[in-house]
Amino acid sequence: MNTHFMSNNRLVTTDMLQHLPEPVRRYLTYTGVVGKPWINTVQIKYSGKFRRGLDQPWMQVTARQCYITNPPGFVWNARFNIAGLPLMSGHDKYKAGHGHMYGKLAGLFTIFDARGEEMDQGTMLRYLNEMTWFPIAFLGENITWQGVDDHSAQVTFTDCGKSVSAHMFFDDAGRLTNFVTQRYRENKGSFTLDTWETPMTAYGVLGGLNLPIRGQAVWKLSSGDLKYADLELKEIEYNGAIEAF
Repeated sequence: MNTHFMSNNRLVTTDMLQHLPEPVRRYLTYTGVVGKPWINTVQIKYSGKFRRGLDQPWMQVTARQCYITNPPGFVWNARFNIAGLPLMSGHDKYKAGHGHMYGKLAGLFTIFDARGEEMDQGTMLRYLNEMTWFPIAFLGENITWQGVDDHSAQVTFTDCGKSVSAHMFFDDAGRLTNFVTQRYRENKGSFTLDTWETPMTAYGVLGGLNLPIRGQAVWKLSSGDLKYADLELKEIEYNGAIEAF
């Protein structure tokens, strides 16, 4: 079996945080990354509920996801159930600046298969957002920060000549409370650029770090808010061997 694993001797130091805007230093200090080894690979499991629209039923979702940080990438596999029946599977991948998402009904029929510039932007933003589960990555050379005020900062992620940005919000203790950006949303075969946010509603300790363990995903639309996911992180493992992307 092909695996992706890197030796890991680098430790995060307080000096690595000194150039950051104050709310970002407060956030990374709160997570507990100082003194921890650099993160090269991540494996997570989470569960919750998901729906494709306001007029669609909520589905129970369980997912497994693997990430690498150098070069950045992820593979996501999820199963969606209604009343215990395996209704749909979903797969998403980000590698070398490109995204690819597809889904199947009952494991047999492809119901969506998306690639292209809008999908690239969406999967890059998803990777940037999900760094909150491996926050050491916010210290990477592909990340730049710009302070906004005492409780927020603008973050930019650059990969393969492309960049995406978001506005991140923090409370007095350093907890990340929200992540807000403009993301392409697929709607009936076309894409619109809409406000996307992921409020964090619970924290816990996993993998030796203080992480958001529950949050939602919301489209802020002119017609009203569309909350389409409510997820809870169950397991996380850092720097283990994973299958090659």
